[in-house]
Amino acid sequence: MKKTVIIGFVGTQLDNARGATRWERWRPTVALTQHEDFIVDRLDLLHTDNAGRLVKEVAADIAAVSPETAVVPHLLPIDDIWDFERVYAALFDFAKRYPFDPDREDYWIHITTGSHVAQICLFLMTEARFFPGRLVQTSPPRPQGNGPGQYTLIDLDLSRYDQIAQRFSREQEEGVAFLKSGIATRNARFNALIEEVERVAVRSRAPMLLMGPTGGGKSFLARRIYELKKTRHQLDGKFVDINCATLRGDGASSTLFGHVRGSFTGATSDRPGLLRAAHKGLLFLDEIGELGLDEQAMLLKAIEEKRFLPVGSDTEVRSEFQLIAGTNRDLGLEVRAGRFREDLYARINLWTYELPGLAERIEDIEPNLAYLLAEHGRENGQQVRFNKEAREHYLRFATSAAAPWTGNFRDLVASVTRMATLAESGVITIATVTNEIVRLKALWRHAGLAPAGDVDLGMVLGEDAAAQLDLFDALQLRAVIGVCRQSRTLSDAGRKLYGVSREAKAKPNDADRLKKYLARFALDWEAVQV
Repeated sequence: MKKTVIIGFVGTQLDNARGATRWERWRPTVALTQHEDFIVDRLDLLHTDNAGRLVKEVAADIAAVSPETAVVPHLLPIDDIWDFERVYAALFDFAKRYPFDPDREDYWIHITTGSHVAQICLFLMTEARFFPGRLVQTSPPRPQGNGPGQYTLIDLDLSRYDQIAQRFSREQEEGVAFLKSGIATRNARFNALIEEVERVAVRSRAPMLLMGPTGGGKSFLARRIYELKKTRHQLDGKFVDINCATLRGDGASSTLFGHVRGSFTGATSDRPGLLRAAHKGLLFLDEIGELGLDEQAMLLKAIEEKRFLPVGSDTEVRSEFQLIAGTNRDLGLEVRAGRFREDLYARINLWTYELPGLAERIEDIEPNLAYLLAEHGRENGQQVRFNKEAREHYLRFATSAAAPWTGNFRDLVASVTRMATLAESGVITIATVTNEIVRLKALWRHAGLAPAGDVDLGMVLGEDAAAQLDLFDALQLRAVIGVCRQSRTLSDAGRKLYGVSREAKAKPNDADRLKKYLARFALDWEAVQV
């Protein structure tokens, strides 16, 4: 049987009573020891320097009504019980040196007595498990009643409360769905990424770094993060975004940090800059790797200190914003090449997420297709749909190695917009799809990224070796080489090629599998990039 230990402040008002009539008053600390359904084995009574006499009186009265209870006074060095920082620090130090023994003792943290600041601090420290126990709230007997009153135990382990746990679970699911705009994505890697992004977004104001190819959805996700935080009342300001690739020369600093009138030719008035426009909001800097080194240094100061100098000004200004950075570059390589500051990279690299390109999540093309058609219908007031044959034909092409999706979702959005616009009577036919596939192939061929079917094996293997291949091997090898040419690394290509079977492996090594496949034809990564 565990012992019951109560920790709480002596109530300088509620516990303070003298004379024989004191037993007619409800005193919460004394009353805790008068309940018949439990015994308080020890009462750790917290107090400040000016409450020593009251502690002795309360201890004497407890000894009279509950001799089984050991009262242990604890003097805390708090000279202002309403100073949050001092109260919390004193309780923190007390908890650190307290000999908690949860295996043998149950701890109840009494939050009826003490100042409101003390009660809040006790709640926070119990919720954070510095006090490994439950809260106990007491109240006096009802009017015309007598006795020790009522008490309520509050367990802050929310997992014990099914309805609350379910509600929080639903809230997280709703947050994840919100970030995905309700699209029922199927790619396991992407879904896991978004689930973590949701948790980080609602719990942290630290910078985030979104990596991935152009058109991969970085800007879209950043805006959804902002909107999610806005609905949770975590941001009051605006969403401000800029593509850093559009910033050049002296105008870059002015655009970001603002300038004062007369600071350079053409500066006829003050300009606040984007960082100040994002005050109490979210700033999305896409393609942050394009910033110059001077702007990078100024940005680092703004992130760390929330203040910076506008161009031409001697007076610092403040702006508290959350930063999300986007890039299609490997910033680690940029640091080694001296093009990106190592200290800035370290600062924004706390929460880093690499968004896979559309070709890496072909199972998500179908749900995105449905979403884009629905969006087109809402915007244009007419619902558009595929007929069955057209839908199957388009998806067959869109999910094959012949569709590299080099522009990622921008290509898909444009493709759906074209087909929906040309649909007669709101129906996309196979003729429309066939023409669209021809248009997409021409687009990618013009960009120098031929579909897999156009790979010339004679140039890769040599004419003699290519002629010795069975048609099956030739078709497969062309598809593999096509994927390799549309990928940034061997590992990236391996993830695309083995996206399904890799899920069944405990320790998948896609790069090694691809390397061994290419070696069958005396090829390596460099050879197939020709």
